[in-house]
Amino acid sequence: MFTSNPFAALTEVLPASAMQVYVVLMVLAVVAGTLFDIIHKGSAKYFFESWRSSKRKGPQAIGGAEMASLAIKTGLVDVLASGEFCGVRRRVAHLLTMYGFVIYVVTTVLMVFRYSTPAIATPSILPLLWWIGGLMTCVGGYWFWFFIRADVSAEGNSPLRIIRADLFVLSLLASVTLGLIWASQQARASSATNVFFALYILATTVLFGSVTWSKFAHMFFKPAAAFEKRVSYANGSRSNLPAASAKPEQFARAREQPRHY
Repeated sequence: MFTSNPFAALTEVLPASAMQVYVVLMVLAVVAGTLFDIIHKGSAKYFFESWRSSKRKGPQAIGGAEMASLAIKTGLVDVLASGEFCGVRRRVAHLLTMYGFVIYVVTTVLMVFRYSTPAIATPSILPLLWWIGGLMTCVGGYWFWFFIRADVSAEGNSPLRIIRADLFVLSLLASVTLGLIWASQQARASSATNVFFALYILATTVLFGSVTWSKFAHMFFKPAAAFEKRVSYANGSRSNLPAASAKPEQFARAREQPRHY
């Protein structure tokens, strides 16, 4: 089960080109949804305005070498290591989900396009990585959903409470979970295989087709925002120090012992 290509076996029901066309359509849906998000919400306009503002207000000029260093730090710390998350649990859950999903998607594309039929032998490492990536996504995603979400861990709300902002993580978990269930059912030649495949396709379509309404597009904006933040700190346009307008007596009052009535 863990070393067999589920998409190659699918050719007994569907032509290999069907899944290939579907993958292309999902990629186009992500591109179109992201572009619409940029235009409709003005994300790119806001970023460039913020970038120009920080460069204009910054008292210190940044050279090309320092700019390259900031870009490398952004890639290594903020993107690859999810440095934006201060809590260890949240960062680990995010990294599991992120890297698991990347592995899952890359191996899916390879198996669908390169090893699309049983006649082409699939290296056993690909299905194995596909399973590992899917399980990593599920572990990180369900851990976040049931134990780490702020409204669950801090506010005490039910983990079953759903709002529109949850569309991305829920559709992601549904897609990957149903994909793994479908593959396991297919390996056992279960009669429920086609049902789970249909549910898998439905959940995956929601995941990639709802980019405009979910947080999927945020993954493309976050690296740029993290880089702009590092640049603004480096050129002095942003500071961790309290605002200069704050009065000394305000800080003195904050240090007073609380009164009990």
